[in-house]
Amino acid sequence: MHTVTNDPRYPIGRFNRVTSLTAAERATSIDQVAAAPAHFRRAVMGLTPAQFDTPYREGGWTVRQVAHHVPDSHMNAYLRFKFGLTEDSPAIKTYEEKDWAKTPEVAATPVDVSLALLDALHARWVMLLRAMTPQQFARTIQHPEMGPTSLDTMLALYAWHGRHHTAHVTSLRERMGWR
Repeated sequence: MHTVTNDPRYPIGRFNRVTSLTAAERATSIDQVAAAPAHFRRAVMGLTPAQFDTPYREGGWTVRQVAHHVPDSHMNAYLRFKFGLTEDSPAIKTYEEKDWAKTPEVAATPVDVSLALLDALHARWVMLLRAMTPQQFARTIQHPEMGPTSLDTMLALYAWHGRHHTAHVTSLRERMGWR
């Protein structure tokens, strides 16, 4: 359960780690992953270039950086699922999100390119998630920061992650009065 907060860093609350999901919780999380691209696309629809270059909070990323971060992050998640399904408790690599948000293509690439990438990535990822068995969701990866982590945990994390970043944009729009 996530609660709305006044903290602009966590507008839907912080992620609450779970070790496993029930069938119903898993289905809900998969549905949230499936819906994330459309929800994020609606959140950024109609923004001007200046609005895309506005940080969602003081000291935070711009909307443009968030729009490119979500597919970067979810590509890593998709690969973590693939490694977790095909290797025995593989060690996965983290990445420097803050540095990735500053690479040269982030400012130069139209947001629509990352939205299209997010659409395609999630179409493939959701096909995988819906085909997985409970035993497969129980498989683990070795995360350098989180330790042994089940694919159920990863599913819950990324279901939250899509909603989290969408809320960064929608809460900024509300605060700024952008329609």
